[in-house]
Amino acid sequence: MKMLEIIKELESFAPLAYQESYDNAGLITGNAYWECTGVLCTLDATLEVLMEAKEKQANLVVAHHPIVFKGLTKITGKNYVEEAIIYAIKHDIAIYAIHTNLDNVWGGVNAVIAEKIGLVNCRILQPKTSILTKLITFVPTPQLAQVQEALFAAGAGNIGEYAETSFGTEGIGTFRGSELSNPTIGTPGIRELVAETRLEVILPSYLESQVVAAMKAAHPYEEVAYDLVPLRNANQRVGSGMIGKLQSPMEEKAFFNHISAVFGLKLIKHTPFLGKKLQKIALCGGAGSFLIRDAIAAGADCYISADIKYHEFFDADKKLVLADIGHWESEQYTIDLLFSLITAKFPNFAVLKTTVQTNPVRYFLG
Repeated sequence: MKMLEIIKELESFAPLAYQESYDNAGLITGNAYWECTGVLCTLDATLEVLMEAKEKQANLVVAHHPIVFKGLTKITGKNYVEEAIIYAIKHDIAIYAIHTNLDNVWGGVNAVIAEKIGLVNCRILQPKTSILTKLITFVPTPQLAQVQEALFAAGAGNIGEYAETSFGTEGIGTFRGSELSNPTIGTPGIRELVAETRLEVILPSYLESQVVAAMKAAHPYEEVAYDLVPLRNANQRVGSGMIGKLQSPMEEKAFFNHISAVFGLKLIKHTPFLGKKLQKIALCGGAGSFLIRDAIAAGADCYISADIKYHEFFDADKKLVLADIGHWESEQYTIDLLFSLITAKFPNFAVLKTTVQTNPVRYFLG
């Protein structure tokens, strides 16, 4: 099997278009057209993980964190990043990173965290805006269904939990083809009046090219009239963080004991307890201090994330309990998510989880 098949499956779940501008998701080393001998899932593509991949004959490492995050001007092996890249290239190991795009999609990193905690009625904490497009086209009414089907198959018409959504308005279209035209309806040089349906669908902006191509292939007209309208609407299925509710309210200490058990924590950095039960919980795997105000605005009782700086703890402002559980700790179940995504599509293929502990942080409890 080509690596491309696995990459396509990963990107159909977490499109590269949904990564943040600073990110470096995608294929970092290797060639997508290589034959794949096995996959190793990990949070970090460190040298030790790559050595494990070679030992286990897995030539594709799928990592959450990109090993190359900044530009490299030299590759001499002077640090852990360059060491890993040299080893991967020398031993023909492909590294594929699936980072903030996996954070941002529904069912991704934050959904797994929410599930582990036991949250229900979850939603994206900070939905992304300006990533949707409205397509408007005009179809002879008898051919409406075939164009609709083509648009839906190409990825248009999905809104939240609803698929195959569209809107149609009937009207009269006019056109007059030149002598060089070959109209489906009517005669060149004569103005035609045709019963048409104005068809509208919403689609992810990154799918514009393939949706337009599908529309043109299914449309009966020689020249297809259509509009692409960028939307500022929030996409409720894509964005940062997540918020949901516990089945029942919990005392603060009991809840912290709960998340300590779930994530195997030795300690939790947090703001002072507020003396009230917690039920509405916001979260973000990895570095999530940028969402503290969103969590407060959403009415969260507690916000769980990582990499929170000293002065950022003040931002809780006694409006919620802020908990820093550690970067690796918050994202550790991402390895299971990657394993599940790949094995669900390729159940008989060699897919492994790393046994290397890549967390660089240790806790001294003196």
